[in-house]
Amino acid sequence: MLVSFTSNRVEVGRVEAAYRALLQPEAASDPAYALAELVRELSRLDYRGEHGAPWYQRFGLNRSNDLREAVWPLYVEANDRLLRDPAASDLERQLTALVKLAPGSPARAERAQQAYDQLKAYLMLARPEKADADFLVDSVGANQPGMWRFYAEHLPDHPEWAIKANPRLIGQVRQVLLGELGQRNAEATLYQHVLDTAANHYPPMGLQQMVGDTDATSLFTSREQVRGVFTREAWEGQVRSAIDDAAKARREEIDWVLSDNVGDVGGELSPEQLKARLIARYFRDYSSAWLAFLNSLRWQQSTTLHDVITQLTVMSDARQSPLIALMNTLSYQGQAGVRGQALADSLIESAQKLVGQKAAPMVDQLAQVPGGPLDSTFGPLMALLGKDAEGRSGSDHLSLQAFLTRVTSVRLKLQQITHAPDPQAMTQALAQTVFQGKGVDLTDAQSYGNLIAASLGAEWGPVAHALFVQPLAQAWQQILQPSSAGLNRDWQRAIVDEWHGAFDNRYPFAASSSDASLPMLGQMIRADSGRIEQFLHQQLNGLVRKEGSRWVIDPRQSQGLRFNPAFLEAINQLSQLADLLYTDGGMGMSFELRGKPVQDVVQTSFVLNGEKHHYFNQRERWQRFRWPGQGDHPGISLTWTSVHGGERLYADYQGTWGLIRLLEEANVTPLDDGDSRFRVVLSAPDGLGLTWHLRTELAEGPLALLKLRSFRLPRDIFLVDDVRYAQNGGPQ
Repeated sequence: MLVSFTSNRVEVGRVEAAYRALLQPEAASDPAYALAELVRELSRLDYRGEHGAPWYQRFGLNRSNDLREAVWPLYVEANDRLLRDPAASDLERQLTALVKLAPGSPARAERAQQAYDQLKAYLMLARPEKADADFLVDSVGANQPGMWRFYAEHLPDHPEWAIKANPRLIGQVRQVLLGELGQRNAEATLYQHVLDTAANHYPPMGLQQMVGDTDATSLFTSREQVRGVFTREAWEGQVRSAIDDAAKARREEIDWVLSDNVGDVGGELSPEQLKARLIARYFRDYSSAWLAFLNSLRWQQSTTLHDVITQLTVMSDARQSPLIALMNTLSYQGQAGVRGQALADSLIESAQKLVGQKAAPMVDQLAQVPGGPLDSTFGPLMALLGKDAEGRSGSDHLSLQAFLTRVTSVRLKLQQITHAPDPQAMTQALAQTVFQGKGVDLTDAQSYGNLIAASLGAEWGPVAHALFVQPLAQAWQQILQPSSAGLNRDWQRAIVDEWHGAFDNRYPFAASSSDASLPMLGQMIRADSGRIEQFLHQQLNGLVRKEGSRWVIDPRQSQGLRFNPAFLEAINQLSQLADLLYTDGGMGMSFELRGKPVQDVVQTSFVLNGEKHHYFNQRERWQRFRWPGQGDHPGISLTWTSVHGGERLYADYQGTWGLIRLLEEANVTPLDDGDSRFRVVLSAPDGLGLTWHLRTELAEGPLALLKLRSFRLPRDIFLVDDVRYAQNGGPQ
């Protein structure tokens, strides 16, 4: 009992001393120190009130609660005067200084975060229910942590301790901080922080990681990599949660501190919209990263048929195909952000594959899943790997598996060629079926690959061409190389050699006194039965087609072929000439001639195949002629008479081509925008310009034949390398 009395008496003395020091401070004493001592005693009294007094202070003598109640009013008054009010005044001063800073100034931006903490502390003093002891100690109580912690821990239970805040100042500071928030936490900064957070945990992904245990080096290569942060593993492992954290931090910033009602904050600053924009930006960059890598893929060039067969074998191998492995990786990575397929479904499907109840396709088929953020980019690829709405593989849709089946068919066809007794003959026979417009497995597979490439869209263009077009284009090239060379030889033997035999060193194909045979020219160029057109129809029916009087390349079957531009130009020139010569079925063309007045010219006499056009002293008239005509003595003669002399002979050309020889000497200019009226001027030896107007029925009429001067028929249809092919189809 004596111990209890003594101990309690000592406690009362300590509290009384702290009370008196604060109530009646000495001149040299520090009131803050006295308050700290009182707070220390009140903290001890609070602890004993909660946990009970020590055993030696009990026995009915303990007065801890009474002591606390006695000194509490003094503590409240002293704390307001010495701790709370000075802190509130200092916060108001600093917040006012922030408001006075110029908008957009670096100083305002630098002080934004500190000002946010100051405003939050100020509002806690004004709204005790929001008080956070740790925050208040860190923000305003660093120099007096003990007193501030005691005050802050009791503040929520004493709403009467609230300061009288300045609502106008609060509104101004909130407006400033909301404006700075959009700049300080701009999406670029937040987004980069999200990426930096995940970057160190996920290494870049290269081609070898994408194809797993398969070897892609024989098919395609790339030196590029996909940043590890733009993988599905990174999204699900860290990026998604980092974006959630960024949105959560924004929500905490704009909760009760920057607005009394979160709904009053502008939509662009809302956590939900921030999260949506960050996710959208991430998946845009995700798509770009994968497209940049994929479009850097380059198909390995093969120079022999044997190498092509090896590539197609590896490409279509259900177990070892790098293409299949790559597509399966892309199908997985392309579903980042999709939460549709339940985990149970995936586990069931995996179990079915393990126990053999469900045969696994060589390309992973995708079940119907809800749309994801990567649909706009990976959607075409997912369609290539997917199923229809009922879950069945769509036979009428493009699919990777159907493409690989066609590749296998092509590979088997090429292997037949290499094992044939005469590979070159079989190669040419295969190509000839295409040249004649008949489809084969190779061209069907090519068309299917082109359709797949087109279906993937422009974004996937380079990689689609590398993976689906180029492999079969290379195979087709190995067929075309010897076949196009063989077709060139057929063209030379059947057409070119005959052409040279008939027209070499003959006018108009050469400057010669000997004329070319018009009937032979007709046999060569006639549109219906000419040798050239017959050859084109029989040998190149699948590669070129006629549109009007012009031959054009058919792009569907001619991929990989390099047509000789001179060949196309030549056959089109001859085709247009044939239309002029055989307008009514028989060879010939009609035109009209009209002599024109010329100073000092009295008359001209133009005689073509016995028909005469006579011009005399400004008496103009049109006269019709037909070329080559039916006369027994074909040819042309021209005389003129001037005021200075008698009749003189200008020209006398015998033979069918006489008219063309004369026109070759003339200066011909069109009379209008059309191509049927021309001015023909022949310069006589005396300097006079003998002039006629020429009117044709179709195009340039006989003037078109002038284009045959020095004309040579090209020897090659295709531009090919000079390579001899060995038994295995490769160059030797």
